[in-house]
Amino acid sequence: MDTTDALVQLSFQIQRILTAVGAERDLSVVQLRLLGILRDRTPGMLELGRHLGLDKSSITGLVGRAEKRGLVRRLPSPHDGRAVLVELTPLGQQFTRDGEAEVNRRIAELTARLSDPDRARLTALAATLVTPFPDA
Repeated sequence: MDTTDALVQLSFQIQRILTAVGAERDLSVVQLRLLGILRDRTPGMLELGRHLGLDKSSITGLVGRAEKRGLVRRLPSPHDGRAVLVELTPLGQQFTRDGEAEVNRRIAELTARLSDPDRARLTALAATLVTPFPDA
């Protein structure tokens, strides 16, 4: 298997895990990603759209559906009267903690056949690949 095949196949396995964990909570992968982004920040709608690769109307609908479920709330931005920030509610925080724990458990199962040094190396290599290049 070459690098492309290996990475694509690994990506498929990770997506299967995320899809299953989301489905168990009646969440799509995009909704799961939304909660993951919000676990350690309170971004504006535009920033959320950039993170998720969604346009304004799509992110508005995504946040609206999560808000109806009581997972997130919208707040006025203290710096821009026109901007809206999004944060997790206590229920959203619990969903996020539970989902993250389950994803971690399933990824640990996936990587269990690796030695500790190989798992650390995989983590370092993956982190290098997902870290953006510095602006030139």
